[in-house]
Amino acid sequence: MGSSNRNEDGDLNQALIAESSTKEDNGGQDFSSRLCIESKKLWHVVGPAIFSRVASYSMNIITQAFAGHLSEVELASISIANTVIVGFNFGLLLGMVSALETLCGQAFGAKRYHMLGIYLQRSWIVLFLCCFLTLPFYIFTTPVLKLLGQSDAVSEQSGLVALWLIPLHFSFAFHFPLQRFLQFQLQNQIIAWVSLMGLAVNALTSWLLVYVFDFGVVGAAIALDISWWFMVLGLFVYTSCGWCPLTWTGFSVQAFVGLWDFVKLSVASGVMLCLENWYYRILLLMTGYLKNATTAVDALSVCTTIKDWEMMIPMAFFDGTGVRVAIELGAGNGKAAKFATKVSVVQSTLIGLLFCVLILILHDKFAYIFTSSADVLQAVDKMSFLLAIAILLNSVQPILSGVAVGSGWQAWVGYINLGCYYIIGLPLGILMGWIFKLGAMGLWGGMIFGGTALQMVILAIITIFLCDWEKEAEQARKRIQKWSIPNPDNRLEDQH
Repeated sequence: MGSSNRNEDGDLNQALIAESSTKEDNGGQDFSSRLCIESKKLWHVVGPAIFSRVASYSMNIITQAFAGHLSEVELASISIANTVIVGFNFGLLLGMVSALETLCGQAFGAKRYHMLGIYLQRSWIVLFLCCFLTLPFYIFTTPVLKLLGQSDAVSEQSGLVALWLIPLHFSFAFHFPLQRFLQFQLQNQIIAWVSLMGLAVNALTSWLLVYVFDFGVVGAAIALDISWWFMVLGLFVYTSCGWCPLTWTGFSVQAFVGLWDFVKLSVASGVMLCLENWYYRILLLMTGYLKNATTAVDALSVCTTIKDWEMMIPMAFFDGTGVRVAIELGAGNGKAAKFATKVSVVQSTLIGLLFCVLILILHDKFAYIFTSSADVLQAVDKMSFLLAIAILLNSVQPILSGVAVGSGWQAWVGYINLGCYYIIGLPLGILMGWIFKLGAMGLWGGMIFGGTALQMVILAIITIFLCDWEKEAEQARKRIQKWSIPNPDNRLEDQH
């Protein structure tokens, strides 16, 4: 009983953070006080999110490192299977779950706490069904890769690995919603601890399955499956066993109410992020058509892996910005949402600049993590300055996308991503790579400047000059009224 009371009090205290934000931001404090208060709120989400994202992504690093030291074909196969096949579906599911971010954040800011559990279950249903619809990507990996012109050896090995990664695919449908559900209650420590334990499980199982039991690259894939399902189980046990009394009241048939509207918002969210995510998966596939394709794919996969690894930091700011903006808009405080955006962009950019310089200093050394091939090491060295530029650009772009998620602009950003990445960036990459014969560097460079940089500029203009924050707060209020259902037990919410 005492434990239950402590859990309940903890949730109530967390809920008061949203309520107190309006008073703090409108209370006439000087700039330094506001900055300290907002930074504390932001890093309450960003700090654990960086840790959990880096830990989760490090599982991919461990997998590629184990495969890379087996042979170049194994490295190429795990890179294509994990980065392209899993990556295509990862991007779609990760995008679709941002619908949950919009709704949970705004409901939390408006103190409609019981709706978070309903939204969580709706998201599980939608993402699980989506996983079934995208299964052909895994089942037909080998013939599709051969049709696209990949070598027989890489295609067949990638297809084998993709089949063993199907359990990983289904784990995303449960892990992503659970993570967002807890983030918006500011229960970020548990996410970080579970991610750390998942990383330890991954390192241990990878060593056992690859080297001790000699399962090769398949063993590395199975280790990923085990690790991600371990994290799903850990977060679900925490959620369902009494630590979220305000927001989790058990399974409910209300999860099926308004499901079609939830699907439409999830699809809009999925399009927003997966268009960007798929962009770099297409880049990796296109590299397979170049001369010395295996070396080019390996080098580019090393660079994109490093980029994605570091990007866990700005993606944590994406989480933090989405949380802060959604909560403040849900609480009716547009000015606080705008200030939170500014603080997040500046801090993420400074961190990105630090890593940009670090890559330039270690340009001829960081690839040793993944390979000992002299050809691959040389190719990575040549691409290092593009990697540094990509890291710097990606320190800003996810934060602006976080504003879109917190505000519910996913559909508009989807159109922007389509235009920047596929109408401008992709043709420019092809032009630079093949017409000007710059190879993988031309492909990647054209796609960086034609896609990522342009998208960042457009989102910055919208956020700075066109966004009416008070109007967004009003839109959030209307969205909450539309999506909410009556709470069967209003006692706890009425206390606020």
